Amino acid sequence: MTALAVTEAGPVPMSVPVPTVSPEDDLASRFAAGDEAVMEAVYRRWAPLVLSLARQSLGDGAEAEDVTQTVFLAAWRGRHGYRPGRGPLPAWLVGITRRKIADALSARTRRTDTAAAAAREPYRTPEPSYAQDDVLDRVDVTRELRRLPEAQRRVLCLTFYGDLTQTQIAHVTGWPLGTVKSHARRGLLRLGRSLVGETSE
Repeated sequence: MTALAVTEAGPVPMSVPVPTVSPEDDLASRFAAGDEAVMEAVYRRWAPLVLSLARQSLGDGAEAEDVTQTVFLAAWRGRHGYRPGRGPLPAWLVGITRRKIADALSARTRRTDTAAAAAREPYRTPEPSYAQDDVLDRVDVTRELRRLPEAQRRVLCLTFYGDLTQTQIAHVTGWPLGTVKSHARRGLLRLGRSLVGETSE
């Protein structure tokens, strides 16, 4: 669209600036519209913010990375609840992050309580029940998970704690499905060897 500027020489065409959309607003709009191609860009742009918040609250880098993956998966699943006109996308992501951090802290508390209960149990009864053995097994698995290589641990944590399928894990991490399956298989084998080794000692 053009306008006319009047000069002594007569009217002269004058360009009118066209309003532009910022890259972040464009990402937010496409995300809300369900554009799968934009998910990776959204993750690259705001994952550092989410990871930083999770690290500050949890104090554990590996756990913070798992929360970050969970946040973006939850955001994508719930994208229809995001309205660009009500606020910026990063603020919406921060809200999800705070909820997932709270979930992670609650899960950590439950694990700590379970471990404490398991540690006290032998003093209360000389013969642990099957339920008590199950508690101890879960404590052993949690400890051994943290000893796995990062990729294997991430896949198994997203499987056990995030309740994700291998296809969903591939989507969240950006890894090929075959790679996810390989990490899961190797992680389970290594986990099994570690636990068997402990029971045989």
